[in-house]
Amino acid sequence: MLDFETARYNMLESQIRTNDVTDKAVQAAMMQTPREKFVPAGKRSVAYQDEDMLIHTSDEGAKRYLMEPRVFARLLQMADIRSDSLVLHVGAGLGYGPAVVSKLAETVVALECDAALAAAAGQNLSDVSADNVAVIEGALEAGCPEQAPFDVIIIEGAVPEIPAALKDQLKDGGRLVCVVGHGLAGKAHIVERSGSEASARAEFSAAVAPVPGFEKPQGFVF
Repeated sequence: MLDFETARYNMLESQIRTNDVTDKAVQAAMMQTPREKFVPAGKRSVAYQDEDMLIHTSDEGAKRYLMEPRVFARLLQMADIRSDSLVLHVGAGLGYGPAVVSKLAETVVALECDAALAAAAGQNLSDVSADNVAVIEGALEAGCPEQAPFDVIIIEGAVPEIPAALKDQLKDGGRLVCVVGHGLAGKAHIVERSGSEASARAEFSAAVAPVPGFEKPQGFVF
C-alpha cells in the first residue's frame, strides 16, 4: 500500500520548497491536506505527481484538471492569505484547492460550475472536516457577488484574461491570483485593488490547464 504521508512529504520537499515557496503556513497547509482524497479513486497512487491531473470530463466533453502542486503553492504564497481572510476559490473541482485554503483563511467560498463536481467537492470537504468552506454552484467567470467583497480570489486554472466582474469583487487592498495565458505562454498574475482601481502584474511563468467558462468569444469570420 502506498504511504501517502511519505508521498506528501516528498511533494513538499521536491516540488514546493525547491520552487521558492518559503511561506511556512502554505507549506503546512499543503502537508496537512490529503491530496489523495480529492482525486478519482483510480488515480490516488499518482495524486502527488508534479503535473496537472485530469479529474473529470463533463457530459459535454469539458475537461477539468487538478492544478500541479508547485504552481498552486506559489499562487497561495503570492495571495498572502491571512487567518481572518474571506477567500473566493474559483473552480473548486473535487475540493482539494479549497481544502488547502481552508487551513489558511477564516472562510472559503468554493465556486464550481459543474453540478457533479460541486456535489463531490462538498462531500470530500465534509470528509476532511473543512467546515469553514461553503461550496456554491454557479458560473465561474461571474464570481460570487452576493458574498463579495473578498480579501482574496484564487482562480484554479489558466484563463485567457481576468474578467472585470472578478476584479470588482475584491475588497480595497484585496488580491486576486491566477495564471493568464495558455501553455508555455502562461504567466502567474496578481491583481491588487486600491480604491476603485485594480492593477495587475505578472510574477512567474506557469503552464497549467485551462479552466472552462473564461473563453474569449470568437470574432466574426466571413
